[in-house]
Amino acid sequence: MQIWPGQPYPLGATFDGVGTNFSIFSEAAARVELCLFDDAGVETRVEMPEATALWWHVDLPGIRP
Repeated sequence: MQIWPGQPYPLGATFDGVGTNFSIFSEAAARVELCLFDDAGVETRVEMPEATALWWHVDLPGIRP
């Protein structure tokens, strides 16, 4: 799975036609993992390595709503 830095805004999950940007606010987090579940309930964890101020973000190409 490709992982792009993404953008801190807007918060939440935003599909742009290519992939989905995820942005989460936390005042206390030292690291953040995004948990994704497929239709069969299989979990995939993705570390969100980018932080801008208090917003953690990642863009995942190919992830659709």
